[in-house]
Amino acid sequence: MTDENNTPQPPETDFDRRVPEASADPDVTFDSVGEAFAALTDGPDAVDETAPPQYGVGPFSVREVALGGIWVIAFIVSFFPIYNVGGSSVWTAGIDWVLTIGVPTVAVFLLLLRRLSPQGIRRVGSLGIDQFASVAFTVSMVVWLGILWASFVSLAGQRLFHATWVVWVEFIVMLAGVLLTVFAPLFPTIGEDFRHRPEVPAHRVARPARPIVARPRTPRTPRPQAAPAATPPAGAPESDFTAADTAAPVGLASEDASPAGDTTQITPLDTVAAGVVEEPVAEVAETTSTPAASQAFWALAPVERDVVDENGTTIFTIGPTAWALVIEDRVDRFVVRHEDGRIGYLTDVSGVTRG
Repeated sequence: MTDENNTPQPPETDFDRRVPEASADPDVTFDSVGEAFAALTDGPDAVDETAPPQYGVGPFSVREVALGGIWVIAFIVSFFPIYNVGGSSVWTAGIDWVLTIGVPTVAVFLLLLRRLSPQGIRRVGSLGIDQFASVAFTVSMVVWLGILWASFVSLAGQRLFHATWVVWVEFIVMLAGVLLTVFAPLFPTIGEDFRHRPEVPAHRVARPARPIVARPRTPRTPRPQAAPAATPPAGAPESDFTAADTAAPVGLASEDASPAGDTTQITPLDTVAAGVVEEPVAEVAETTSTPAASQAFWALAPVERDVVDENGTTIFTIGPTAWALVIEDRVDRFVVRHEDGRIGYLTDVSGVTRG
C-alpha cells in the first residue's frame, strides 16, 4: 500500500495557476457567461428536426441569393446620372444615397453575415435582420418613387421630365426587394425561408407595452391660516386693541414686556417642546425708567419707514398713506403687525402719530 499523502505530485505549472478550479463568485460561471452571450446574439440557430430540409445555393437560401442579385444591379446602376440636367448620380446629390442605396446595402450585408457568422449581429435595435431588410427596401422604393413623381409633376408644368432611366431601374429593383422581404412569406418557394423557424422570446423593446396606472395621490395637509388683521373704522382710528387680543409670536418677547421687577427668564416654546429647560440666569435684567405700554394702538409714520425682524432684515414698510397697528410700545421701538399677520420692529419712532 502507498500513502497518498506521501505520493509525489506533479509540479504546478503556470497554466494551473492561471485557470482556477472554481470561480470565487458563485454567480459568475462559464454557463452564466454563455447565457449572457446567447441573449445578446440570440444564441445559435435551433434546428427543427421534424421540418423538411431546405435547399439553397451554398450556405444561402434562394431568397437571400435573389436579394443579393438585385442589390448588385441597384448598386452598379446607382453610379449613373439620375437627372437629365446636371448629370449627377445619387452619390453626388447630397445625402440622397443614404436612403436610396445605403440602407439596402446594410440590410443585404447583415443578411449575408447572418449565414456566414451565426454568432454575429442578430438585430438592429428591436428589429430582426429580416424586419430591418423589409424596412430598408420599402423606404428606398418610396424615395425612388418620390423622384419619379416629382419628374411627372415637372413634365406636366414645364414639359420636361427630369428623371433618367436609372430612376426607373432603381424603382423596379427596390420593388422587387419589397416583394422578397415584406411579401416573401406569401410565395411558395421563397416563403420556405420563414417556415419552420424556432420560436424565440421577443426583444424587450418589441414586447407589448406595460399598462400605465394612475399615480396615487397623497392628501395634502392644509396650511394654517393667519388671523385676519383688524382694520380701523371709517373716520377715526380705534385704540382699544389690547395686547391680549393680538398675541405676539414666540421669540419677540423681551425683558421689557414683563414687569420692571420681574427677572424670571421666559423659556421659548421650541425648547420646552424638546424637553430641555434652561436654568434661570442669575443676572438681573436692566429695566427702563418708563414702563412698557400694555395697549395696542394705531400709528401713522410721517414718511416711509422699514419694519425689520430680529436680525435687522426688512420685512415690510409703513408710511403716511395707511395706519399701522402697533401691538407693543417698547419706548425706543414699536412692535408692528402687518395686515397679513407678519410682525416686526419699527426702530425709528420719531414723529409717529398715535391714533
